[in-house]
Parts: sequence; structure tokens; C-alpha cells
Amino acid sequence: MTHPLSAVIVEPPVTPNASVIWLHGLGANGHDFEAIVPELNLPKEAAIRFIFPHSPSIPVTINGGMVMPAWYDILEMGAGRKLNTEQLLDSASSVARLVDHEVASGIRSERIILAGFSQGGAVAYQVALTYPQPLAGLLALSTYFPTAEEIQLSSANKQLDIEVMHGSYDPVVLPSMGKQAVAALTAYGFAPHWREYPMEHQVCYPQIKDISNWLQEKLL
Repeated sequence: MTHPLSAVIVEPPVTPNASVIWLHGLGANGHDFEAIVPELNLPKEAAIRFIFPHSPSIPVTINGGMVMPAWYDILEMGAGRKLNTEQLLDSASSVARLVDHEVASGIRSERIILAGFSQGGAVAYQVALTYPQPLAGLLALSTYFPTAEEIQLSSANKQLDIEVMHGSYDPVVLPSMGKQAVAALTAYGFAPHWREYPMEHQVCYPQIKDISNWLQEKLL
């Protein structure tokens, strides 16, 4: 079975029994978060495969129609953020097939975590909350939940463990957008965990430590 999306894959030193599928932000690619794996400082016995898929390259309206890696087109910035929802759903389907691929390769769905930064996080929300088999968790980084109103939730992931992390000075995806996602999740009956860091649209060292602890708690 071939991968539906090309991806950077970081294998553990032992046979994997868990997977983290981590989606990059606008204009980046699968290599963007590859360097975070050693920084997580996971114990040697952590049998976690990291998969960093590359998005397709498409014209992006807010960047003058320039073709760049993107999970979907963004038509307008700001807290209202207009985007091409059809493209987001297409990307979510491709990522769901990546989850299917992991399950077919012998990783139980309950041992798979979806993570996403910014645009990648918006797609990760859609995939994780609609996936038909139970997942281990969702890590939403500096992101928002644009499909909150029309999403068809999967009953398999009603108890999904959701970590939401955001920079308090983020000028790209405002902290209020991250908090709106948490409010929508809470209204749906989830119990998302919100963490805020004194940073902009990025990742910081204390956050990497928190991510490492959470991954170990979920997958070791």
C-alpha cells in the first residue's frame, strides 16, 4: 500500500507500535518539524514513528496567488479568516488515508496521534474529529477550527484527548481564534486542555517539553 501523501518519515530505533502524523503550516513542508523529534528527547524505548506529510502546492490568494505548499487556499486573513473549505476537506481526506495506511501497516488506531501547526492544525481538527476509529489524541498548535460549525463528529472519537497550544502574542492566528476552537470543542462535549506560551506564531522550548511529556503519557 503506497502512502497517499509523500512524507518525511522518522522511524524509532525499535519496531514502531505508535505513530504521530504531524501537519506543517502554510508555505512550509514536511521537513519543517522533522528537527523537533530529537528535541523531544523521548526515551529509547519509545516505539513512535513520526510522519510529516508534505501538502500539495497551490496558488494562495492572500499571497497574491503565488503557488506554495498549502493544505487549502486562504482568501482573507484576520479573525474571520475566509478559506476554501472544499480544499481543506480534500486535504483532510488525504490525511485520513494516511491514518488508514498506518492502521493497515499494523499500528492500532488507538496508538495514533494527529498533530498540526497553523493551517495543518485546522486540517488535523477535521481529520481527528471525523475519523471512524478511536485515535490516541490530537495536538493543535497555534491554530483554529474553521470547520467547527459543519463538522460531522465521529462517535469513535467522542472521548478524544485534545491538547491546544498557542502563543499569547501570535499575530498570525490570534489567541482568540485558538480560544474559539476550545469553546467550540467544549460545546461539543470534549474537554480540551488549553496551554498558552509567551511567544508569537512559533514553537518554544517549554512547549516542546510539554509536548514530549504528553506524547509519553499517551503512547508509552
